[in-house]
Amino acid sequence: MTDTTQELVDEVANLIVDGLNLEVSAADIDADAPLFGQGLGLDSIDILEIAMMVSKRYGFALRSDDEDNTRIFSSLRYLVQHITDHRTK
Repeated sequence: MTDTTQELVDEVANLIVDGLNLEVSAADIDADAPLFGQGLGLDSIDILEIAMMVSKRYGFALRSDDEDNTRIFSSLRYLVQHITDHRTK
């Protein structure tokens, strides 16, 4: 993982923790752990909030009808990869 990728992982982890008011440190989020259920334990409402935060911060829309959403939100690493591929800011 490049330094730039790790910086974005850290940035998005902080965005999630702060935006959702989670009682976990961003540094404690395993980039490969599931965001849903086990792992971070987020639900569909949390994912919608993350999508809005990412859209606002990185300048592109995460659409609810995207067939890749299951993969995109499967882990922090996949979310960061998607941001890297689509960001405009």
